[in-house]
Amino acid sequence: MSSAARPPDSVAFCADLVRSHDFPRYAATLFAPAAERRALLALYAFNVEIVRVRDQVSQPLPGEIRFQWWTDLFSGLVHGSAEGNPVAAELLRAIRDFDLPVEPLSLLVDEHQFDLYNDPMPTLTALEGYLDATCSALFGLVAQVLGPPSEAAQHLARHAGLAQGIVQVITNLPRDASHRQLFLPQQVLASHGCQMEDVFAGKDTPSLRAVLEQLVGEAQQHLTTALSLLAQVPVAVRPAFLPLSQVKADLKRLSHPGRNPFAPQPTSRLSTLWTLWRASRSREFTK
Repeated sequence: MSSAARPPDSVAFCADLVRSHDFPRYAATLFAPAAERRALLALYAFNVEIVRVRDQVSQPLPGEIRFQWWTDLFSGLVHGSAEGNPVAAELLRAIRDFDLPVEPLSLLVDEHQFDLYNDPMPTLTALEGYLDATCSALFGLVAQVLGPPSEAAQHLARHAGLAQGIVQVITNLPRDASHRQLFLPQQVLASHGCQMEDVFAGKDTPSLRAVLEQLVGEAQQHLTTALSLLAQVPVAVRPAFLPLSQVKADLKRLSHPGRNPFAPQPTSRLSTLWTLWRASRSREFTK
């Protein structure tokens, strides 16, 4: 296969990867300018690759090795093998074309090493640090593809990522509990008298509901702040934050009285597209 034929294949690979494993972010790229969409898909595909490592290995060491490959890539120590990895090839292209910093990408990989072990998340501050280096960093990089870097965009990205990340922690509770992995902060569990073993056993207790109610409140505060900051960034950059509309919808669903926190409630792709389309035409994202 010639090198001229490889890029379209890499583009399609990344698009398929994101569409299959992270549909809300894939859908959000449909509302971004075509010129930047390829770079957005590269960033999101990279994120999918890193997040999926946890489910693809049975022991931490193979996961550490995979993460080290990416760390070496950002350090310039990986050469020929990167060309054969479509996600790496597209990501390197995005970094070059949009002058993206590699440090946040490397830190994102480092932070996801936490996923490989069953150590509980100790505090709410620790969870926020984890989400800041992962979800918030991704928002920030996408914003930098769509417009010049700015403090306003980074401030917005931080709150957007914290809102989205906390929602993901609550949404992923059924899967995490079945793996005996806990992203719910121990500090918050203890403050409500919630036992980790009860969570691992899938017990829907009043104390667990109090924990989740507190986290929903934290996410709502970050979402409210993020939405209030949208007006401070250029209209061209705002599509980077379209996933906030899905976060808003998810928070409404997660706040529903009587919801079983251990019953997965997937959102349909049609509903996701509708939510993002409506947001893309709203005053928040266009004025």
